[in-house]
Amino acid sequence: QVQPVESGGGLVQAGGSLRLSCTASGRTFSSSAMGWFRRAPGKEREFVATVNWSGGITHYADSVKGRFTISRDNAKNAVYLQMNSLKPEDTAVYYCAAGRSSGNPDTFSSWGQGTQVTVSS
Repeated sequence: QVQPVESGGGLVQAGGSLRLSCTASGRTFSSSAMGWFRRAPGKEREFVATVNWSGGITHYADSVKGRFTISRDNAKNAVYLQMNSLKPEDTAVYYCAAGRSSGNPDTFSSWGQGTQVTVSS
């Protein structure tokens, strides 16, 4: 089973950039879909972006398309989320997760502890 650990969160001004990293233990990392999700204060956790096992297929929430980029490096058991043009509404705890299908966020079940991203206006 894949166990993700996130890093890279912090405080940034609107319009700025952050890069989140997720390293994962477990032999099945390279065959797992990986994804980023977030939970804003007072809201439910929502899908942000996913990538399939090879990195060749990605999916994005409409709210982050064109601003965020997900990528992975299977040699390092790592997944990244490059976040550009950040907005205050991107403020949330961001979670890395492993799943069975990048096209179905409901298949993600192995969650990290989360990393806080705060965007100031």
